[in-house]
Amino acid sequence: SMNRPKIVANPDVMLGKPIIDGTRITVEYILEELAQGQSMDALVQSHPTLSQEGIQVALEYAARVLRSEVVYPIETG
Repeated sequence: SMNRPKIVANPDVMLGKPIIDGTRITVEYILEELAQGQSMDALVQSHPTLSQEGIQVALEYAARVLRSEVVYPIETG
């Protein structure tokens, strides 16, 4: 839709990290919260500026970035 949230990066907001437009919520934060088992509903409830669609846009953005990057294996543990 026309009003679909956008991902933007502004050097003056959150150190220029990609955020959901109109919020101070970074894509990174959303991924970390979901990875820790937080539900989309819980995230939306605890952040009035965040919508389910905003979370989906953030996930799509992250997937697109990973597709375009060369990702090296990382040591775990």
